[in-house]
Amino acid sequence: MKVLFINSVCGIGSTGRICTDLAQQFEKEGHTVKIAYGRSNYVPEQFQKYAVRIGTDWDAKLHALQTRLFDTHGFGSKRATKQFLQWADQYNPDLVWLHNIHGYYINIEMLFHWLKSRPQTQVKWTLHDCWAFTGHCAYFTMANCDKWKTHCEKCPQLHRYPASFTDNCKNNFDRKKSTFTGVKNMTLITPSKWLADLVKQSFLKEYPVEVVYNTIDKAIFKPTPSDFRQKHGLKNKKIILGVASTWDDRKGLNDFIKLATMLDDKYVIVLVGLTDKQTKGLPKNCLGIKRTNSPQELAAIYTAADVFFNPSQEETFGLTTLEAILCDTPAVVYAETACEEIALQCGGHVVTNLDEFINLVPALEGKKWN
Repeated sequence: MKVLFINSVCGIGSTGRICTDLAQQFEKEGHTVKIAYGRSNYVPEQFQKYAVRIGTDWDAKLHALQTRLFDTHGFGSKRATKQFLQWADQYNPDLVWLHNIHGYYINIEMLFHWLKSRPQTQVKWTLHDCWAFTGHCAYFTMANCDKWKTHCEKCPQLHRYPASFTDNCKNNFDRKKSTFTGVKNMTLITPSKWLADLVKQSFLKEYPVEVVYNTIDKAIFKPTPSDFRQKHGLKNKKIILGVASTWDDRKGLNDFIKLATMLDDKYVIVLVGLTDKQTKGLPKNCLGIKRTNSPQELAAIYTAADVFFNPSQEETFGLTTLEAILCDTPAVVYAETACEEIALQCGGHVVTNLDEFINLVPALEGKKWN
């Protein structure tokens, strides 16, 4: 069987690693696998055999500019998509497995027209956020918006990804609904029951939905000794860790900044995944580390930490939470996201605010702290 994954990245980030993990599994079973991706030139060497680039950096920049000016995310990249679909026709996959199809790299109308022209092809689509059934945003919890249930208009989150100066969400909603519905032989997959419940309230409700929790390589994410504490001068500190591929207020960066003012000097906050600019603005009791594409290095950092805290308010799974738990580090998350679902099933802890988190910390001391 020929398998084609389509995702924004290949082998890096949470969705990129999910795709390569699945690719390796299919390959072991004797199938031919390719991963089409559109963002970042970097693909780890061991995964380059799977990688097929959609477009170029320039194509992605043009798509992003079009989005910023006209709020038409997902409707650019026509030339890049045409070339990719010509390749895909020659490859002739039996299974097409979509992941993140947003990210300024592919034209969704052209992609789904191609899928609809191939009713014999099995299609799976793993949703990692809510972008597929809104007129603009990838998440709407913080905005307390439920327009997506009926019809998006007057978007309250134009400044959020995919940011735009123009409000075209009403038209986007109609185009997405027309594009994404009516595909034969397609199954939707969500990494949490929380997201599955949302999908069933959207215009995608015509499709069967399976809940499949993201899997993690336990051979990598396990207690992993390292010199992380010594390297950063943290030998006598108690480390509260946060990890994200990108940091903003949605991921809880502001909560970590506030938390830094509430802790005494025996604690240090370590945040992985920050930009250079974000690192320079941290309080003195915070250590900022740039994003790492090495799962082994990440496992060592999880292990070095005393507590992992995920204050994200909008998550559809919370991969980092489970990774921390597998590294034997107590994990704490906020309630009312998919992270709560994962934490309760895997031995994590749930709080509703920073005060509850600080009060919980002493109870975790017996778990790992000496």
